[in-house]
Amino acid sequence: MSNQTAMTEFLLLGFSDIRELQILHFLVFLLLYLISLLGNLLIITAIALDHHLHNPMYFFLMNLSILDFGSISVTIPKSMVNSLMNTRLISYSGCVTQVFFYIFFASANFALLTIMVYDRYIAICQPLHYEMVMTRRACVQMADIAWISCILYSALHTGNTFAISFCGGNMVDQFFCEIPQLLHLACSDSDLGEVVLISLCVPLCLICFAFIIVSYVQIYKTVLRIPSKQGQHKAFSTCLPHLIVVSLFLFAGSFAFLKPTSNSTSDLNLLVAVLYSVMPPIMNPVIYSFRNKDMKGALNKLIGWRLFRKNKMSIFLH
Repeated sequence: MSNQTAMTEFLLLGFSDIRELQILHFLVFLLLYLISLLGNLLIITAIALDHHLHNPMYFFLMNLSILDFGSISVTIPKSMVNSLMNTRLISYSGCVTQVFFYIFFASANFALLTIMVYDRYIAICQPLHYEMVMTRRACVQMADIAWISCILYSALHTGNTFAISFCGGNMVDQFFCEIPQLLHLACSDSDLGEVVLISLCVPLCLICFAFIIVSYVQIYKTVLRIPSKQGQHKAFSTCLPHLIVVSLFLFAGSFAFLKPTSNSTSDLNLLVAVLYSVMPPIMNPVIYSFRNKDMKGALNKLIGWRLFRKNKMSIFLH
C-alpha cells in the first residue's frame, strides 16, 4: 500500500530517444489530430446546418463524430506534448483522467454503433413503423442512456483500477495510460476486483456484438427481397458506411484486447495502440464522407458555401 500512496506520476512509453525522431513524431501526430479534428467538425457542422440531414441516422452520426473527436483528444495531445518537451512523465491525476475518458469514449462509441444498427434495422426491415419507433424523443433518450450509462461505467472502471496497489514501479509500457498495462504494475493480489469487473463487462459486449450480427443478417435478407436493383443499392448504401465503421471498431478492439501484453515488444505495443486508438477516429469521417451520397452532398455544399463567402469578402475588400 505504501507504493500506492507514494505514486504521484507515471512514465509513459516514448516513441524514440532521438530528438529528430521526437520532432517527427510530434509533427505526424499533429497532422493526424488536425485531420481528425477537421473531418469530425465538418460532419458535425454539415449535419447541424443541413435540414435534409435532420433525421435519426445523422443525429446518431453527429454523436459518433463528437465521440471520435473526444477519443483521439484523450491520447494524442499528451503524447505530442511529451515528444515536444522531451519527457515521458504524466501525473497521477492525468493518468486517471486519461483512463476515465478513454473508457468512456470507447464504450460510448460501441453503444452508439449498436443503436445505429437498430436504427438501420427498423428503417429497412420495418419501414412502416420507422417514424413511430424512431421519434425525436426516442432518439434523444437512446443517446442520453448511452452517454450516461457509459459515464457511470467509466467512473466505476476507473475507480476500481486506481484503487489497487501498485508494486511494479511506475513505467507504463504504452504511450498513454491503458488499463492492461497499469494492471501489470499492480500487486499480485490487488487486481482481483478489476478482473471481476472486466468479466462482467465481457458478456454485455458479446450481447451487443450478437445483436449487431443478427441485425445485419436480417437487413441483408430483407434487402435481397427488394425487387429492384436500384432499391437494393439504395438500401445497401445507407448501411455500408456503418458496417465498415463497425468492422473497423471491432477490428481495432480485437487488437486492443487480444494482443499479448506481456510477451510483445514495446515497438509492437506502440504500433498496435496507434492502430486501435488513433486510426478509427480519423477513418470514420472519411468513410461516411465518401460512402454516403447525402453526406457527400452536404459537405460539398458546406465547403462550397464557405469558399463563396471567402471569395465574396475578398472581392468586397478589393
